[in-house]
Amino acid sequence: MSINLPDKSYFTGYAERLSEVLKTSDWSGVSLLAKDMHDAWLNKRQVFFCGNGGSAGNAIHLANDFIYGIAKRTGGGLRAVALSANSAVMTCLANDVGYDHIYSEQLAVLANEGDVLVALSGSGNSPNIIEALDCAKVKKIKSYAILGYAGGKAKNKADVAIHFPVHDMQIAEDLQLIVGHMLMQFLYENRPAEH
Repeated sequence: MSINLPDKSYFTGYAERLSEVLKTSDWSGVSLLAKDMHDAWLNKRQVFFCGNGGSAGNAIHLANDFIYGIAKRTGGGLRAVALSANSAVMTCLANDVGYDHIYSEQLAVLANEGDVLVALSGSGNSPNIIEALDCAKVKKIKSYAILGYAGGKAKNKADVAIHFPVHDMQIAEDLQLIVGHMLMQFLYENRPAEH
């Protein structure tokens, strides 16, 4: 089966929707996250990322960027951890304690007071994201949530919600990476001399 070549307006429409969100967004939460990530970098604390589906992939992508890309020097990066990266751990936890706890159980072991959690979610209502944010409060981890749609329960659970009120999952996931890449460039430009 073949289809006709789509009209380019289909693609410019997507680009315009993304552009409109970028132009009208409040970036103050990203500024706070940049400061907390910089502080974590200086003080050898960890930054954890989590999400589901495409957001889980984005978590892995961003951890990669922060481990090496912000320093471009062996051993100089940020201690970034994608909680979605280890399929053995995730499937063990999903099987033994339930999918809702795949991130909170990891944080309970790996995280220390003063670390940072960045939860990535389109809806903000995924139970495992909510559990991770609850665990962050118990562990005294500063929590951020990068959210789309109405922000869901995570909007009020996170210490800082970076909310893009867009009802489009693909654009919501694009924005997770855009924020991550903004942070990556900011941290690279503000890397300490020894990093």
